[in-house]
Amino acid sequence: MAEHPGLMHAGEFELVGFSVGVVDKHEMITRESVTPDDVIIGLHSPGLRSNGYSLARKVLFDTAKKSIHDPVWDGTDVTVGEELLRPSVIYTPTVLKVLEQNQVKAIAHITGGGLPGNVNRVLPDDMDAEILKETWSPPRIFTEIQSLGNIDEGEMFKVFNMGIGMVLIVDQQSVDSTQEIIDATGLSSTQIGTVKANGTGSVEIV
Repeated sequence: MAEHPGLMHAGEFELVGFSVGVVDKHEMITRESVTPDDVIIGLHSPGLRSNGYSLARKVLFDTAKKSIHDPVWDGTDVTVGEELLRPSVIYTPTVLKVLEQNQVKAIAHITGGGLPGNVNRVLPDDMDAEILKETWSPPRIFTEIQSLGNIDEGEMFKVFNMGIGMVLIVDQQSVDSTQEIIDATGLSSTQIGTVKANGTGSVEIV
């Protein structure tokens, strides 16, 4: 169950729904096939999606004293409210298309915990993921929150997706064809890192 500090007031309630997926055991994608030097492909996210809103609201509303009608940063017509309500990207059609044509070794949905707290779940215990932050530029909302709140970069990566909403791990020979499929579905991606041997199942962002 998710907690949303400061969101619900006395006498209010939240109505939610969920779905459960079923997959045959022999079709399950597990971390067992991940090997050193596999490539980590990040699918881009234009905004916060569904995580980090408690910190975002604290920084934007409490620290920066903005309202939902204020420009989210100087020189833009986009309001704070519009940016926070930016729709999430639905990666399902793209991922299914990739799975039809390519061997994907692991998939990580970047939700609460960011890249460090989600990519680690699909790594073998004796391998690490090295993610190069210079390979993509986070959307401005993240740099704005970091600046206004004076937040450490490491904390930003633990709380927010930082512009990467889904990660696919593939072997080196499948990188180009995987990214071509992603492009053909209208989404964009970047090679953001590699799997390293002699690790402990952790994620290093450098």
